[in-house]
Amino acid sequence: MQKETFRIQELDCAEECNLLTKAFKGRPGIANLDFDILNRQMHVTYDPNVTDSGKILQMIRSTGMAASLQAEGEKAETLTFWQQQGRLILCIASGIFLLIGFILHLIGPTDFMDVGGWEPKFDFPPLFVAIFYLGAIVFGGWFVAPKALASAKRLSPDMNVLMFVAVIGAIAIGQMFEGAAVTFLFSLALLLESWSIDRARKAISSLLDLSPTLARVMRDGQLTEKKVEDVAIGEKVLIRPGEKIPLDGLVVAGSSSVNQAPITGESMPVSKKEGDQIFAGTINEDGALEMEVTKGANDTTLARIILMVQEARTRRAKSEQWVDRFSKVYTPTMMLFALSIAFVPPLIFQESWLDWIYRGLVMLVIACPCALVISTPVSIVSALTSAARSGVLIKGGIYLELIGKLNAIAFDKTGTVTIGKPQVQKIVPLNQHTEDDLLEIAAKLEKPSEHPLARAVLEKAEEKGISPPPAEDYQIFKGLGAEGTIDGQRFWIGSHRFMHEQKRKESPEAHDAAIEMEDAGHSVVALGDFTHICGLLSIADKARPNIFETFAAIRELGVKKLVMLTGDNQKTAESLAKEVGLEDFFAELMPEDKVKAIEKLKEDHFTIAMVGDGVNDAPAMAASSFGIAMGAMGTDAAFETADVVLMTDDLSLLPWMIRHARRTLKIIKQNIGFSLGIKALFIILALFGLATLWMAIAADTGASLLVVFNGLRLLKKKPWKFTGI
Repeated sequence: MQKETFRIQELDCAEECNLLTKAFKGRPGIANLDFDILNRQMHVTYDPNVTDSGKILQMIRSTGMAASLQAEGEKAETLTFWQQQGRLILCIASGIFLLIGFILHLIGPTDFMDVGGWEPKFDFPPLFVAIFYLGAIVFGGWFVAPKALASAKRLSPDMNVLMFVAVIGAIAIGQMFEGAAVTFLFSLALLLESWSIDRARKAISSLLDLSPTLARVMRDGQLTEKKVEDVAIGEKVLIRPGEKIPLDGLVVAGSSSVNQAPITGESMPVSKKEGDQIFAGTINEDGALEMEVTKGANDTTLARIILMVQEARTRRAKSEQWVDRFSKVYTPTMMLFALSIAFVPPLIFQESWLDWIYRGLVMLVIACPCALVISTPVSIVSALTSAARSGVLIKGGIYLELIGKLNAIAFDKTGTVTIGKPQVQKIVPLNQHTEDDLLEIAAKLEKPSEHPLARAVLEKAEEKGISPPPAEDYQIFKGLGAEGTIDGQRFWIGSHRFMHEQKRKESPEAHDAAIEMEDAGHSVVALGDFTHICGLLSIADKARPNIFETFAAIRELGVKKLVMLTGDNQKTAESLAKEVGLEDFFAELMPEDKVKAIEKLKEDHFTIAMVGDGVNDAPAMAASSFGIAMGAMGTDAAFETADVVLMTDDLSLLPWMIRHARRTLKIIKQNIGFSLGIKALFIILALFGLATLWMAIAADTGASLLVVFNGLRLLKKKPWKFTGI
């Protein structure tokens, strides 16, 4: 199978997607279609032995839409002036011709109420007026007619067919003004739809503008400007004060404050020195920095953010899917209803043909689902983009809905509830070992490990100038400890539980020391060989700043069940839970136990999130309704495993995220309700003969305008700071 991307300029909403889906349905060799409305792209998976890109382009063009093949990684070709402004020009021309025709019609031998009035009657306007009305219809329907004809050929009615039939019907019964008004207002609605997608697209593409296109590369003492795409990993780059950082890398010389707001949303600059990571798109404020590039231009944190936001559009919310399903049923149903309205009363009850055909045409216009189909996508795109600007990456509308319905959250302890930088507080050597002996053995055993407690041991050893080679024949006991060979002798290191249950070496002296550490809320690390216990290390981590207030703010939002999951002992977990204001916790958990805990919570609570680092918590995240990885700047694994990514390690983003998701759902419901309400109102008015064609389409255009602006309100970025609510 082969996958290729086609750029389709007219791809603006679900109607075009439906038209293309029907055009490709049952075609030999076509395996799958994926649509990216935001980038006006259709991704086609096909069998190259059966069909090819040329035939696919022909199929797209048969729907009345223009298309071009876009190679992987290739930027979209620059649009011509006509492609950019054609719709606007034709819409304006349609409006001008309609206005001129209307004025000429008024000053001619016609009563004002006869022009678009309440009582339909066959009154074909004078020829010089009809020419302007026809001009308005031709200009306004320029992009509609080809798609309408393509849908009609496939016996697949869509909004283009509805408008086309309504306009032809209006002309046939002499209502030229109505036909022209409908065409103009429909072209205005389509222009508005295209504009709203462009607005959301520009909001995302503005992220691309964060990264400079050139980098100042240092080589042999010389500075050379190169395109960021041409800078290799390992090259040295100079960033002067006030400049944007072009690529991800490590500071190798200099110190400065870096404004990371473009990526994380945090308002305060972060100090950077030698050895620190810096990221493309952030701003170097007050000092020169020399950095070593660690990632290529297409693999930077910023590039991954942009890709993730773009891919998020393919994970559609249930409300979006419902609107699509509803519109597929609603449009043909309303078309049949309109035909019934037009023909049943005259045929059965001998009512006026002109009157009921006109009402049927009004019903056709009401059947147009413009405002409805645009109501949800524009809100979701705006919400996803706004969240990304604020340092919260949400992988699709489906997760926005889950966040909005959240009623329970589980937090991993280390690096989530705590700052993730545990430190050795106390060393208790036993059986004639010294503190340095203990640290050297522990450092050798912990060197291969990535666990936060292992890093604490290694940092303490380095403080004392101890930097030994790693132990040999290293073996990990997941969630408990490890073993290794040192100078031919086998040693072990692990938790109090590991010492007690696995090694069965716990002496009264070791037991008392371990209990004292646990009572203080510390984690116990024991080590020994297979004859005795060498000693114990007491390790503690600090709770995150403002975490008590953050948990209180989350509870105020109605998320009552907040739980901490940890592998620590019961007393350590209880002490920390009390400090941060958590009533519920699960202690002494193995990794598989965390999954079971999440599954148990899911049984009791409909929607639960798991918050962690996205690496060690991946199984628990997969078991939850959705996973949230935090502190993901530069962490590839977090981008891959989590459904929501917090770019900083500040949990105070969680209350904002929940409010943002709920506001999004509220706006989506408002938009859908308003769109359907307008439809229901005009169905009633049309049945009683109180609605005209131009009124119906004007109402639909007005509804489109309102739902678009209502959805675009979500683009407004909220200040990144802890507010306590």
